[in-house]
Amino acid sequence: MKKLLFPICLWIVFPTMAQKKSVSADKRLAGLDAELQQLPAKYHAAGFAVAIVEKDKIIYAKGFGYRDVEKKLPVTPNTQFAIGSCTKAFTCALLGLLREEQKISFDDSPIKHVPELRFNKPEMNQLITIRDIMTHRTGLPRHDYSWYLFPTHSRDSLVRRIEHQPPFASVREKYYYNNFMYLLQGVIAERITGKSWEDNIRERFFGPLQMNLSTTDIDGLRKGYEAATGYRAKDKQIVKMDYYDIAAMGPAGSINSSVSEMANWVITWINGGKFQGKQILPPSYVKEAISSHTVVSADPPDGEYPDIQFGNYGYGWMITSYKGHYRVEHGGNIDGFSASTCFFPTDSIGIVVLVNQNGSVLTSLVRNIISDRMLNVHRTDWDKFYTKRIEDAEKQQVSARAQMRSSQKKNTRPSRHLHELTGSYHHPGYGKFELVVERDSLFARTPIKTFWLKHYHYDVFVPYEKVSGKIDTAANVNLRFNFRTGDQGDIVSAMVKLEPSLDALEFKRTPRKIEVTRETLQAYAGEYELAGVITRFYLKESGNVLYLLVPGQPEYELMPTEKHTFIIRNLEGFTIKFTESGGKITEATFIQPHGTFVGKRR
Repeated sequence: MKKLLFPICLWIVFPTMAQKKSVSADKRLAGLDAELQQLPAKYHAAGFAVAIVEKDKIIYAKGFGYRDVEKKLPVTPNTQFAIGSCTKAFTCALLGLLREEQKISFDDSPIKHVPELRFNKPEMNQLITIRDIMTHRTGLPRHDYSWYLFPTHSRDSLVRRIEHQPPFASVREKYYYNNFMYLLQGVIAERITGKSWEDNIRERFFGPLQMNLSTTDIDGLRKGYEAATGYRAKDKQIVKMDYYDIAAMGPAGSINSSVSEMANWVITWINGGKFQGKQILPPSYVKEAISSHTVVSADPPDGEYPDIQFGNYGYGWMITSYKGHYRVEHGGNIDGFSASTCFFPTDSIGIVVLVNQNGSVLTSLVRNIISDRMLNVHRTDWDKFYTKRIEDAEKQQVSARAQMRSSQKKNTRPSRHLHELTGSYHHPGYGKFELVVERDSLFARTPIKTFWLKHYHYDVFVPYEKVSGKIDTAANVNLRFNFRTGDQGDIVSAMVKLEPSLDALEFKRTPRKIEVTRETLQAYAGEYELAGVITRFYLKESGNVLYLLVPGQPEYELMPTEKHTFIIRNLEGFTIKFTESGGKITEATFIQPHGTFVGKRR
């Protein structure tokens, strides 16, 4: 992690901020404060900030609501937010500068600059260019769970995962958003310059654009000036979220900034790459970056919104037509934060909206409200539009839960005891998670999150995240863990469908071994009287396995799970705990679904 800028930067920023006031004289902005002021409460958001630029000036910059709800600290134009994927335009622009310096061609293979890189298919290695990774047309789906649940601070480690991530389409066949390809652009810039992505961003953009408080890692929020706390809306309540450390995936979305400083970035794009008379970005790159390179969706005009059309992708920018005006925009989302950076190049208008709410509609809602005013077009009731969208989404969630229940096969049980599922599960394109049993419940532990695996049917389980010590069973979960049995009868892997466009991925299991010597097992051997029935524990002539024999029943193999505790293999819900007294085993407690029974040793 890089250190924050020295506090001496603060005196440079504050006088500048004093000039960025709301301009009430502009008739287009009349009543805007009142219109925006009501939105945080209505949409259960903590707060947001917005900046509007025209040509080379900030004409409006203001905060609404709270950056910290508990402390009642207000949002201001200086408040720092995580901007998520609004980072992507910065990362692409680094490559634009390197191309201008003739150090790279967008037609290069990324393997030319990162020799150890390999894709999942040989033809991908041969065909994919840097332009393809900039425009989301490699044929790869997102594979976001790989970096989100299994984070690392090693970019080289993430690059190695790409080889094991299967595509869903051919190269250039269609658009599909992929964060790994923006990580890769950051690595390419590092290899060419010999500097970290973070240093490149600070030196080439933050410094020249006077973005003196903007940062490139999570410490920028933890320790930064006037940092916002992230929140989510749950049951119409505002709930605090922990900061998420995006770690090595930074080039895809780790920048933290304020609307006042992001406004300088937008001014640069509106003015052909210039800021305060200095050429920051090559004009040729600016024009190319905001041109269409990949069709995202056709989006022909419809009856309700005939003047909002198509959706394409440039270099780190989405391209659309908004009410007859050419719009360039990119959103951003990361735990507790949402963002939108937008500008209309032919109108010289730019809008930045930063919100400390997870997955918020406020970025689009506020952006569109302001766009209608600044472009002098018909004002759509966007509040009504997004209210309906939220209501429709809630209905879809209810329907999805009902469908999930209806597809469940009732009265089924796992084929194995939960303890027989425990162990490490690994996929080379993702990482490793551990399955453990706690108080007769199965949990999956990734490096940063824990999930309770609720039995769904047969050997299929549904994960529910454990948040602040509680299980969030209200979450709409589409994931399934389907455990697979090998030829020897043991659980060998878990099939998890992490990508909608791909078959389930196989995480191979390494069993959790508890080493128990034959001498230790021999201490449990003997006869135990259980409700008048003599049961017997014994070992065979060879091997370190304890067996149980109950008269009139088959032989049972026992599996150790912890000290003095065993389960009956292939029988769910049956546990045997031995009691030690005076250095000797004196009792065996049989814990069964229909009761608990104690057997005295004879």
